[in-house]
Amino acid sequence: MEELDKRTKIMIMIAIMASMLFASLNQTIVGTALPRIIAELGGMEYYSWVFTIYMLTSSVTGLLVGKLSDMYGRKPFILVGLGLFMIGAFLTGTSQDIIQMILYRGLQGFGGGFIMSTAFSAVGDLFPPRERGKWQGLMGAVFGMSAVIGPFLGGWIVDNADWKWVFWVNLPIGVIAFLLIMRLFPKKTGKATGRVDYAGAIFATGFLVPLLLAFSWGGSKYEWGSGTIIGLIAGAVVSLLLFIWAESRAEQPVLPLALFKNGIFNVVNLIGFLSGVAMFGSIMYIPLFVQGVIGTTATASGLVTMPMMVSMVACSALSGQVTSRTGKYKFMALIGSVVLAVGMFMLTRMSTETSNLMTSIDMIVVGAGLGFSMPILMLAVQNATSQSLIGVTSSAVQLFRQIGGTVGVAIMGTLMNNRIQEELAKIMPEPVKQFLAAPEMASHAKDLTNPQLLVAPDQLEAIRAQIPAQVQPIFDQLIQSLKTALVAGLDEVFLVGFIISLLALVITFFLKEIPLRTSNKDPEPAKPENNNNPELQPSGS
Repeated sequence: MEELDKRTKIMIMIAIMASMLFASLNQTIVGTALPRIIAELGGMEYYSWVFTIYMLTSSVTGLLVGKLSDMYGRKPFILVGLGLFMIGAFLTGTSQDIIQMILYRGLQGFGGGFIMSTAFSAVGDLFPPRERGKWQGLMGAVFGMSAVIGPFLGGWIVDNADWKWVFWVNLPIGVIAFLLIMRLFPKKTGKATGRVDYAGAIFATGFLVPLLLAFSWGGSKYEWGSGTIIGLIAGAVVSLLLFIWAESRAEQPVLPLALFKNGIFNVVNLIGFLSGVAMFGSIMYIPLFVQGVIGTTATASGLVTMPMMVSMVACSALSGQVTSRTGKYKFMALIGSVVLAVGMFMLTRMSTETSNLMTSIDMIVVGAGLGFSMPILMLAVQNATSQSLIGVTSSAVQLFRQIGGTVGVAIMGTLMNNRIQEELAKIMPEPVKQFLAAPEMASHAKDLTNPQLLVAPDQLEAIRAQIPAQVQPIFDQLIQSLKTALVAGLDEVFLVGFIISLLALVITFFLKEIPLRTSNKDPEPAKPENNNNPELQPSGS
């Protein structure tokens, strides 16, 4: 596709970015609307599954589709992905109960895996690495834009219209993207060789699903040492060993093991994994700080986090442009890692005295760090591997970052909850302890010492209204103790995130910089002895 004229390439990129906007908007729009949806459908105990099922199906699909699109071309897979996503979105809006919604969100996840896996690969088909940076920067900006628009759009819809439109409002974007891809996207020429690696796909699924479930449930639904979590992790380990065995024998492996001989591939995915741990594991808890500690409403809290997305959009586009102009990517990756580490350190300084303005400034710095580095990592790994494996490598980068995010959220959540309980035991005033120990309060003590109470103002006021006036000062002391304990727990989360971001920065120094290719044709090996693995460029090893 590199030989297409510039106008056609731009039109195809518009279609690809429309596809990504459609998929990412459907993700970000749900967060603010879901509490209202659950209130109508019921099934609060399955709340997290609306997100978890999407993560599972999109992760499993992405890796397999990456390889299949290398073999058979991107066009059929991005069209199938858009079709599945639109069907899933429409059906989700017709859900009569929470189980139906979870099933339909799973279908959306399959479509999302198709779309995201092929979108970044298609950029690699259209443009050589030297030109690719600015387009991948714009694609990163699409993600940021959806994160800005989605939460407000979701909140507005559930406040002013039927919640079903949360899932239906973006369908026209999907239809337009589908028609543009069908009309403009060229088909793959030539026939694919080799057999599909079904065994590798099965074992990869057997590894990813238990692993992601273990880290989603560990420390929340089940104890980390429970038989369920240990069993899931053991199953993931066994499946990983079987996956390695299958890939070493497959004619067209889902994830060629030879890629792990490529130094840039390894460094980029390690940085991506650590950045995912730091980013998702910390940023997921910012709304808890804003609503629980500062006391900002759920709707207004979006204004606090919006600056992060705006800075991420701007810096993502800027880093892509700079990289395309200079042909250098390591400098931008280092800048991104440094700025992210600074932003994570700033989060550790937040306290009960922190204002919304200061939190927004912290978010701007974190967003800038992510914007500078995220597009660059994808570009670096695509430039260092064969053009014939661009789908596989692009999918792997996204997968490692997603696994890092899942692991980060789980570990940070466990650390936070443990620290909160330790802090409460130390700082809670004696009158509050006596108040909670009273016979009439015994059944409510657990709920009253749960920091989630701080982000439920209606519930908090209902409890306050039932407490006698003479006990109100003690109740106020309890709330202040909860806020102080929550800050201590979140400080630990952000401190761990800062340490991990520092580790990612150190590893970034080991990222080898090789010249960005000006063509999608793989260069000839410089030396015969470096040609042991024809799928990898010698310069990326």
